[in-house]
Amino acid sequence: MAFRHIFSEITSELLPGKGKGEFNMGFYKVHSATILGLKVEFVQVEADAGNGLPMFHMVGYLSSEVKEAAERVRTAMRNAGYIMPAKKIVINLSPACVRKKGSVFDLPIAVAVLGAMGIFPEKAVEDILLAGELGLDGKLQPVEGILPIVLEAKKAGFRCCVIPKSNEDEGRLAQGIQIFGAETLEEVCRWLKDEYMPQMEKSDKEEAHGMEEWDIDYSDIQGQEAVKRATMVAVAGGHNLLYVGPPGSGKTMLAKRIPTILPPLDREESLEITGIYSTAGLLKRENPLIWQRPFREVHHTVTRAALIGGGRIPSPGEATLAHGGVLFLDELAEFPRGVLEVLRQPLEEKCIHLARQQGAYIFPADFMLVAATNPCPCGMAPGPQCTCTPGQIRNYQGKLSQPFLDRIDICMEAPKVEYEELTGKGTGMDSRAMREKVMLARMRQMERFREEKLTKNVQMGQNEIEKYCHLGKKEERMMRQAYEVMNLTVRSYHKVLKVARTIADLEEKEEIDLATLREALGYRVMDKEYWG
Repeated sequence: MAFRHIFSEITSELLPGKGKGEFNMGFYKVHSATILGLKVEFVQVEADAGNGLPMFHMVGYLSSEVKEAAERVRTAMRNAGYIMPAKKIVINLSPACVRKKGSVFDLPIAVAVLGAMGIFPEKAVEDILLAGELGLDGKLQPVEGILPIVLEAKKAGFRCCVIPKSNEDEGRLAQGIQIFGAETLEEVCRWLKDEYMPQMEKSDKEEAHGMEEWDIDYSDIQGQEAVKRATMVAVAGGHNLLYVGPPGSGKTMLAKRIPTILPPLDREESLEITGIYSTAGLLKRENPLIWQRPFREVHHTVTRAALIGGGRIPSPGEATLAHGGVLFLDELAEFPRGVLEVLRQPLEEKCIHLARQQGAYIFPADFMLVAATNPCPCGMAPGPQCTCTPGQIRNYQGKLSQPFLDRIDICMEAPKVEYEELTGKGTGMDSRAMREKVMLARMRQMERFREEKLTKNVQMGQNEIEKYCHLGKKEERMMRQAYEVMNLTVRSYHKVLKVARTIADLEEKEEIDLATLREALGYRVMDKEYWG
């Protein structure tokens, strides 16, 4: 009895508005969200406090890190000045059919418990979404995936999002919704009790993108003007590109300079890519907005799950992290064949479908594939310096299947640089000039496709190809001969026409003529030479 009396006095002091020994226990509900793959699922955190054996029980299909929230919440509440009463407290995260993972539910669980204890009015969190991890001292710690959660909350009609202070800059990227970046649980409680009014105006200010400055440039590369031209064509139309050549010919240097000629991101693309990186936990806290197109370089030891995403609840892989940018595979023939084959579907559909027992997940994967490879193990084929046997060359080149090569739009040989080119000063275009031509070509494509909701030539389907890649009689005759002599497939036939359309855009031509078609066919010669 003495213990109960002392406990009643303590809690009456810590629970504002309650008389000595009085408890207004009951049911309370707050809103939160979780991310499954890249999809945001809203979650209702329900708390019920009532008579019964003192306990703190959590249900709702929880992962281990969510179950551990019980101890974090209890200790954080005590250090924030609130003692959990000796009551039966049940927490339910609804819907129960959705797997809950991560530490994002710490804050909503704490607020739901305090609401069930009668600390806040019933409607205090009616149109508010809460997300954040709690430290034992009551401070809010940053969590992953805040931007997509806030964007979905805005679409769903929430008035405000309460998130950790460390995630505030990221949350404010979603313009048109109030953001409260709180530092502690106590600060959130004071706000919900109308004892504190934070600064949280809607952020409608457009973010200023930094100037793109590169310490590399295509003018650094001596020679290889034809390869630079092929690279510019690939970027202008968003086409997949394969470099083939001996070691030291500059294949990797050419690929790593592609970001210097990529067109800039618009705001919608920037937010989409930033949301992906937020979910993957790859954002910078001080400057979260991504305003440069991704360039992901993947080593040949990568696994399938790391490349396209995986796990019990799949997380995005390198192909998704390259969405809107470039996926670079150096030493392509060194990749296991099974790893390369999983890219066939994303290269066609521009997305990744993963099926799990819990459901199906879709990850965006609209990237430009750039790859580089040697023609043989020693890299010197087909010249006299090659020391490989025909069987070794066949096995090496056989790692790349014909269906995979069919998805490559442009295959270009990067030959050995001649001495005169190596010692002379660069005479070709630099990155700035190349990017200007790329931008003009992209603008023509956007104007052409304004009614089709496309942005670049590589996205054309069969209907668009028939509409915008019309061939004259001479061009039709050349295409027929090439189709039979080069043994083209239907897919590679369409890719030739798309590349020809891009070349015509670069040359400011309204129609595909013999010159543009001949150049486009030339970009299919190398894969036929090496892979038949």
